[in-house]
Amino acid sequence: MAINELRAIETFSKAAELGSLRGAAASQGITPQAASLALVQLEQHLGVRLFHRTTRRLSLTEEGQRFLESARPGLEALRRAVEGARQGKEEIAGPLRIAAPRSTMLEMLWPVLEEFCRLHPAVEPDVLLDDRIGNWVAERVDVGFRAGVPPEDGLVARRLAPLQLVVCAAPGYLARHGMPETIAALAGHRLSAFRHPTHGKLMPWEFRVGEETVAHAVAPVFSTNDVELEARAVLAGQAIGQLLGPTAAPHVRAGRLVPLLAAHTSEHLGLYVYYGSRSAQPARVRAFIDLAAERLAGNPALMLAAREIEAAQMRWRRRAAVPRGGADQSL
Repeated sequence: MAINELRAIETFSKAAELGSLRGAAASQGITPQAASLALVQLEQHLGVRLFHRTTRRLSLTEEGQRFLESARPGLEALRRAVEGARQGKEEIAGPLRIAAPRSTMLEMLWPVLEEFCRLHPAVEPDVLLDDRIGNWVAERVDVGFRAGVPPEDGLVARRLAPLQLVVCAAPGYLARHGMPETIAALAGHRLSAFRHPTHGKLMPWEFRVGEETVAHAVAPVFSTNDVELEARAVLAGQAIGQLLGPTAAPHVRAGRLVPLLAAHTSEHLGLYVYYGSRSAQPARVRAFIDLAAERLAGNPALMLAAREIEAAQMRWRRRAAVPRGGADQSL
């Protein structure tokens, strides 16, 4: 049934209830002329007369009375459904489907999810962690996250933070193979590479050179489509890797990794939250997006400051300068 037919039936029902077409029009926020036209069109559509009309009053015909009795339960059910939908839009409760890449978002997403569930226990998160780029419509996603570039057209994307690409190595690797001081020097080292989980191609390393971002193909001794596994290989001293800032930062701060080529650290990628609509969001979706933005946007835990990178490199250089006997002979 077309929406204008539903409105005409609602006008008919209100007119019967109030005994006045003018009153029905006022209750619906339309003009008396529009209400009269709707009633005429409904009668033409049904092929029966619904009201006896005089200049002062309306009274239902026999056909009108039967139609009202048949239509009223459906109208009441429709009103309840509409009211329920409106209340649901403002209630922070119900299912919330979230999509995010496993490799980059697991550690970042869980603290936000845990806090959100504590604040809103009536929400039921359904979290899809997958490094492949899926079809957010087919998967009924309410909120998604992506590391890299903005998602495809048709989505609203909000950039939460830049994502660094940090070249780093374990102290043990550097002790055995030395520290590369230039991009060109990487050719003489063991390198790791990330294999894109969707198309399977090895991703080039990317560097900031002046004001540009330059792609640099590498010949890896270790490659994988899992960010965490690549990080483990780098931590084990198997290779130098270019890791995302959120992965590298805690290991650099703990001294488990040393950042390299600091001047060429790229920040052109971003961490994005995306969703389908700015206006038609249920309250639970708005609340989760707001919390994620508050906790993740510009979060210093997700990236290394220039002074941290410099300090980490200086610590390694001082350590490397100590003789192998273990003690600094100048002390």
